[in-house]
Parts: sequence; C-alpha cells; structure tokens
Amino acid sequence: MPGPHFVLDRSSPVPLYFQIAEQFERAIIDGTIAPGERIDNEVALAQKLGLSRPTMRQAIQVLVDKGMLVRKRGVGTQVVHGKIRRSVELTSLFDDLSAAGQKPRTDVLAVGKVPADEDVARELQLSKGADVWSLERLRWVDREPLALMHNFIPVDVVDLDGVDLSVTGLYAHMRDSGIVMRVARQRIGARGATVEEAKHLRERKGAPLLTMARTAYDNAGRAVEYGRHAYRPDLYAFELTLVDR
Repeated sequence: MPGPHFVLDRSSPVPLYFQIAEQFERAIIDGTIAPGERIDNEVALAQKLGLSRPTMRQAIQVLVDKGMLVRKRGVGTQVVHGKIRRSVELTSLFDDLSAAGQKPRTDVLAVGKVPADEDVARELQLSKGADVWSLERLRWVDREPLALMHNFIPVDVVDLDGVDLSVTGLYAHMRDSGIVMRVARQRIGARGATVEEAKHLRERKGAPLLTMARTAYDNAGRAVEYGRHAYRPDLYAFELTLVDR
C-alpha cells in the first residue's frame, strides 16, 4: 500500500520512531489508511524512509501497543481501526458511530426491570426501589469491544419488552416512542477497570478506562434516562469545542 507521505525532521529532538508513529496514527484516524488495510513490512518501510529496521520496528510497536495495528502470522501487519472521536452532544454512541460510517455491533448482555438503587433513584428523580428498566450492552466496532454500557429508564417512560436492542439504538427507540430529549447532564472521568469490565473489553483488571455518566431530560424537564458507561481509551475519545464569549 502507498501509505501516508512521511515528513521526517532529523534535526528534531523528537525521536524518529515517534515521528513515524505519530504520522501513521494521524493517517489511520483521518481514514488515509483504511481499517483492514495491510501496511508494508518493516524492512520495506525502513528502506523507503532511509531508517534502520529497529527504528521502524519501534514505530510499528507503538501503534500495536495502542491497538491501532495488529500483527497476524501469514498476513502481515494490518490496521485495526482509527480511534472513535465523539463530540459531547445529546446523541447516542450508536447514532454517532453510524453517522461516522462505522458499522457498530451490539451484544445485549441483560435487559429487564430492577428496583432502583440510591444512585439511580436520585438521578431519575424516583423513590429508591422503584421499578426501572436496566439495560446492559457491549458495543463493538471493527471486531473490537469499544464500550460497556449500562442504562436505566423509568418504566413509565418507554417499554423495552420485545425490543431488539442489538440492532436498534436505545435513543432511536425512545425517539420512535415519542420521547423528545432536550438536555442532559454529563460527567466524564477515568478509573481502573473492574473484573467484569476487563473481561468484556479485553483489558486487564485495573487498566485505565474512560467513563461517562449521563442523565437525559425530555422537553418537560422529566428525567428519562440515566447511563453509566465505560470506554477503552485506546479506541475512543470525547471532543468538546470551546467558544470564547
């Protein structure tokens, strides 16, 4: 494959391997190199760029460690996918991935009615122990687990019984049910992965994860959904535009 056009500054204090890795990463994120595409082997790339093979190997390893490239025996080195960058807006992950041309896959791990614990009851403005829908899903993109999501919805807001949420986004179903979401309060953070999260997201226990907790309200000011989600930081990022007023 032709690959990106590399520009190396040999007088820079930035190591050459890092310059290569950074430019490769940008090419993967912006789609110059497509998911599944194979890259030239280390020897060919090193010769093309006038670098040593160890330098080229180190650059490739940086991207392998980030989960952006994968080495496959008998196949070579392939692009896994670019990091999903999501604007902080009142949209669902399913909507954002679809709009970006991705083909998300969803495993529904559990769905049913449960009594609201103290945290859920406070966020949804309910009495503790009130029935709520509890929905747990694992969201995949390009054969990699991206996010472990846990949503809670008051039972009088929407009916999830019989809905195939492996092919339909939760927010899309809520919109189809007449729910108009107008505003949300959202908190973004980071913490170590629990045992369950590590298992589903193919990470080690305690590995850093991005987290997002969101409470969405309809046009009448009623809390209609509360979500607690965890994301792999090597595949995912939040973006926020700041405006000086």
